[in-house]
Amino acid sequence: MPWIIFKFVITSGLIVMISEIAKRNDKLGGLISALPLITLITLFWLYIEDQPMSKISNHAYYTFWYVIPTLPMFLILPFLLSKYGFWFSISISMLVTIACFAITAHVLKYFGIFIA
Repeated sequence: MPWIIFKFVITSGLIVMISEIAKRNDKLGGLISALPLITLITLFWLYIEDQPMSKISNHAYYTFWYVIPTLPMFLILPFLLSKYGFWFSISISMLVTIACFAITAHVLKYFGIFIA
């Protein structure tokens, strides 16, 4: 249990730190957010917990394919925010992300890559 609490504090602390940096500097907050810090921490946790290399490798592999359908959200959200409120904009962005994920999963099947 102490290990899980330690992981929670480190991981959630990182998210809080990034949001505090973003409050003060948009560009730096965006840069840090764009770094795959959570993925790297997850890979460290998996390695430290003696997970098989295949599990660590698969996590990195699937993370790559899951990032692709999230990218349109980062273009749509700023556009919508300039015209509509936060909740509407974030809701539409999430729906677009889900649709992009479904499309990506469907297209990748033709190349023998199964993410869903």
